[in-house]
Amino acid sequence: MTAPVSVVIPVYNGAEFLRRLLRSIASQTVEPLEVIAVDNGSTDDAPEIAVKMGARLIAMGRNAGFAAAVNRGIKAAKGEGIALINSDVELDPRWLELLWGRARDQSFATGKILQKGSPKLLDGSFDLISRGACSWRAGAGRPDGALADARAIRFCSATAAVYHADIFQKAGGFDESFDSYLEDVDFGLRCAAAGFAGWYVPEAVCRHHGSATFGRWSPRVVRLIARNQLFLVARHYPGTLIRRWWWPIAVGQLLWGALAIRHGCGLAYFGGKLEGLRRFGQLRGATPGLEEVIAESEREIYRIQSEDGFDAYWKVYFRLT
Repeated sequence: MTAPVSVVIPVYNGAEFLRRLLRSIASQTVEPLEVIAVDNGSTDDAPEIAVKMGARLIAMGRNAGFAAAVNRGIKAAKGEGIALINSDVELDPRWLELLWGRARDQSFATGKILQKGSPKLLDGSFDLISRGACSWRAGAGRPDGALADARAIRFCSATAAVYHADIFQKAGGFDESFDSYLEDVDFGLRCAAAGFAGWYVPEAVCRHHGSATFGRWSPRVVRLIARNQLFLVARHYPGTLIRRWWWPIAVGQLLWGALAIRHGCGLAYFGGKLEGLRRFGQLRGATPGLEEVIAESEREIYRIQSEDGFDAYWKVYFRLT
């Protein structure tokens, strides 16, 4: 049985990870319409593996970033649905069947993401964002079994999700100024403003190696996240909202900086913030109708954290805000 879904995989090295992902795609209970690997200038044999295992290869010729690679794949896709999957993910056999079953009638769907190295722990699920413009992948670090119920969601991580292709026609693609990291949160905010919603399907399970390309706390990752947090504010928060929420914004982003410093990435954090401030004016915009969406998302972070025990970051954030 074939699902009318195009699988789009952004690739940058990690040949063995890609091989495992493609094997898991081949083992799905429903076959995708096509598999597209968008190569961001890999220097290993990942492109050759993609072709050998039946994927259609699009070569970017350089590392153009996650957003640009995904947009190129979406543009080339033929399916009614589009599955975006990081190359360091492995899918359970019913992943595509379950998520397309929801995304077909919704705008998008995502499932439970487990840590590949610690399979009893969640890598995350759907995304949430605070007033401070810092996001959280709900359930990250919690035991498998948390977030066990299906639910409607506003945001999903592009790590592993299925979208109805129409959403990209109506909400646009991923903002390439973000390069990598938080581009899916930016996309989710635009979708929420347009009235789109999705579904979390915990039975749809995948396993994520997590930051396999650069490392979770590499200077490059920290710089991009620090910068893109400010891009989110610039793109979506009107001036009135920045003035009203200046304290949560300051607290959220300074606390994240403290984490970066703790992991030896203080210079990268400050470099990212300086770049974000330098480009803030040219990116200014305002997305109407998001104030309550963001406030409700923050309340959901608080609810989940209070049920399962507060992470240190969120404990301090909520205490101060």
